[in-house]
Amino acid sequence: MTDSALTIGSFEYDTTRPLFDGSVSVDGVDVTMETATTVPELFERLIRGDEFDVAELGLTFYLRLQEPGLPFVALPIFPNRVFRHSSVFVNTHSGITEPGDLAGKTIGEFGFYGQDSGVWAKGILADEYGFKPQASRWVIGGLEYPAAPLDFIPHPHPAEVDVSVAPEGKTLNSMLEAGEIDALFSANVPQCALDGSPNVGRLFPDYESLERDYYRRTGIFPMMHIVVIRKDLLRDRPGLAYRVYRAFSQAKDAAADRYRRDRRLYQVRTMVPWMNALVERDREEFPEDWWPYGISANRADLDAYLRYHYEQGLSTRRWRIEDLFVPDLLDT
Repeated sequence: MTDSALTIGSFEYDTTRPLFDGSVSVDGVDVTMETATTVPELFERLIRGDEFDVAELGLTFYLRLQEPGLPFVALPIFPNRVFRHSSVFVNTHSGITEPGDLAGKTIGEFGFYGQDSGVWAKGILADEYGFKPQASRWVIGGLEYPAAPLDFIPHPHPAEVDVSVAPEGKTLNSMLEAGEIDALFSANVPQCALDGSPNVGRLFPDYESLERDYYRRTGIFPMMHIVVIRKDLLRDRPGLAYRVYRAFSQAKDAAADRYRRDRRLYQVRTMVPWMNALVERDREEFPEDWWPYGISANRADLDAYLRYHYEQGLSTRRWRIEDLFVPDLLDT
C-alpha cells in the first residue's frame, strides 16, 4: 500500500540510478523519476514549470531564490560533486601560467556569473592563491551553442565586477580557442580541450595532485547540487523528508557498494582501463563513505560554499546552514 505519490526530477548519476531502475524507492510512496538531457533543463522545469515534488537543484540557484521566495526547502543530499582545480581552462597564448596571471584578463563563464562550479573555483583560487574576481572581466554565454544568460533566476553580482554577455552567435568554446577570451571557468570540459587544441590548456595541468592535496588539507569535497522538496508536502506528510533522504542515501550506498564489490572483478563492469587501481587509490585517500550525505559530514563544505557565495557578492547575507535545510534533518 502507498499513501502518496511523488514526481522526482534528477540527473541519472550512479548515485541515483537505483531510484530510476526501481531497486530503491521511497517507503510508502509511488515514485515517478524524471530526468533531462542537461541539468539546467531540470532546474528550469522545477523553477519555471513547477513540474517536480522533489528535485535536484544547483546550490547557487537555491540561494539566489531565497529572497524572492521559493516553495521548496533543501534536503542534505548532494548528488553532484566535483573538485574544481580542473575546471579552469586558458588560451595558451594568453600569458596565463599561474593564478595571478588571471588579473586583468577576460574570462568566460557559462549561463550566468557565479554558477556552482564557478563559485567553487573562484573561492578556492581566492583562498589558495589570493585570486580576486573583480580584477578580471567576465563574459557570459553558452559553452558549445550560442545562448543568452539563463533567464529563470536572478543575476546578482557586485557593481565593481565587469560582467558582459558574449556577442550574438558566439560560443565560449570558440572564443577560448580563438583567444577572444583568455580563460574559461567551466563545469564542463569545452570541446576544444577534448579535441586537443594546441590553443587551449588547463590552468593547472597537474590538477589531480593539487585536488588531492586540497582534500587532504581541507577535508572539502565540493558539492554543486542539493535536492529540494516542496514545503507544502512536508506540512501535509510528516516524516516525508526523512523518507526521501533515506531513499537517496540508500541509492548512493548501493552505487558505492557496487564499486566495492567490483574490486574483486577489477571493475570489469566499466570499460575504463585501470579503474580498479583508481578505486584502490581513492580508498586510501577517502573515508569509507567517500560521498557522504547529511549535515555533519558536510558542514565544512557547506560553510565554505556559503562563505564564497557571500564574499563573491551573490548573496546579500551570509546564509547559515540552519536557514536553508529541513529542520528535521539538521542532526543527520
